[in-house]
Amino acid sequence: MAIKLLWFALSVYASVFLVLALMQRTFMYHPTRGQESEFLALAPQHKVQPWRDAQGALIGWKREAPEPAQNRMLLLHGNGGHALTRTYFMDGLGAQRDGKEWDFYCLEYPGYGWREGQANQSEIVAAANAALNQLLKNDPRPLYIAGESLGTGVACLLAAQHPRDVRGLFLVTPYTSTADVAASRFPMFPVRLVLQDKYEAAAALKKYSGRVAVLLAGKDDIVPTRFGQALFEGYGGPKKLWIQHDAGHNTLDIDPRAAWWREVAEFLLRH
Repeated sequence: MAIKLLWFALSVYASVFLVLALMQRTFMYHPTRGQESEFLALAPQHKVQPWRDAQGALIGWKREAPEPAQNRMLLLHGNGGHALTRTYFMDGLGAQRDGKEWDFYCLEYPGYGWREGQANQSEIVAAANAALNQLLKNDPRPLYIAGESLGTGVACLLAAQHPRDVRGLFLVTPYTSTADVAASRFPMFPVRLVLQDKYEAAAALKKYSGRVAVLLAGKDDIVPTRFGQALFEGYGGPKKLWIQHDAGHNTLDIDPRAAWWREVAEFLLRH
């Protein structure tokens, strides 16, 4: 009887682990999908315009200053929804210095919104890299990157690939790697062995030396705060940390009138 129970427990364990392994990207990515026309109709409500690549394909959204801004910022959103719901970056940072500091460009990921492709690390990072190269081409203005949650890993990987081109990073609820987060969530399974999209953010930052601003939620139930803290502490370049101690992953105070927006902007722009 004991042997039968052991085999039953092992078979259940193996079955659950197999499901986790096969459906890992379903658990990691939660895109909102729709027709391009639907998102274009929503854009005016968020005060953004279409951002297109050199071939004319819609790749995201932009909000440009009334006059040519001195700086530009590429925005990379989290794992859920779509890019139009992340214009709070534009509202918060754009409210500083009369909105003249940045032109904003918010990228939509493959497999999200209207964009073709698959939501995975390879395609998302490739799309972000292409967007970054487009912004760098024939435009010498300083370029910054802001990432939220999943997008912080993408931001760090881009900074590692373009250490001289990315002037600074703003990371909201970041992590050391998604493998660390997954292992903490499923400690009974060897998830590191099968995880395909690891977004090694802390390792990537070892190749970067620019300014890094980090915002953490003290009661983060999605990305445990300790991983963002470890990312910050392990970074050797100029850095500054903000912690909203009573906030959760999705309940940060993002009111554009909050004082921390000004502090982040001043830190990033301090050359």
